[in-house]
Amino acid sequence: MTWSVYGSYLAVVILVVLAPGPDTMVMLKNALARGGRGGLLAILGIAAGNLVQGTAAALGLGALIAHSQPLFHTLRWLGVAYLCYLGVQALRGAWRGNHPTPDEASRGHAGGFRSWREGFLSNVTNPKVLVLYLSVLPQFLTPGVTTTLDALVLAYTVAVLGGVWLLLMLLFVHRVRAWLRRRTVRRALDAVTGTALLGFGAALAAES
Repeated sequence: MTWSVYGSYLAVVILVVLAPGPDTMVMLKNALARGGRGGLLAILGIAAGNLVQGTAAALGLGALIAHSQPLFHTLRWLGVAYLCYLGVQALRGAWRGNHPTPDEASRGHAGGFRSWREGFLSNVTNPKVLVLYLSVLPQFLTPGVTTTLDALVLAYTVAVLGGVWLLLMLLFVHRVRAWLRRRTVRRALDAVTGTALLGFGAALAAES
């Protein structure tokens, strides 16, 4: 694997990492409800999910699915359906504006493990991550040339960059936490996220 190939891969990964998705919303939810500790635990759960999926893809699962067109397209359409479902749910939340108060949200998060679990589950069920590992990663792997170590480096790059980006967001949230807790702001966040998820689902559906 050359630096040129790795640079091209980085460009794709950065675009995916910066796109808002379920991971981002779960981190924000925990950070707003339980402070920096809740947000950090959610990020650790997300990173763990990324490592699990990345390891599986690097060891051959991604290439296997990519070479099975019926299976790959089935996963793609499942991803489209799930992204659209999340987008509609977010837009419904923005329309209704029935978010719990900070005190109610805090009572709903009984322990730190829940924040970690929510982060982990949001990642391992996130079609954006599945599409990245199962369709993008194999394009940068050359059979007979690329080693397993190279594949692991590419896969773990997602976890590292994703974790760094979420940590930066967490620092920002900590500084503007009171403003983000306002009901009108929460509704706006839901509207933006829902629109982004629907857009990503439409883009995924349009892929050949």
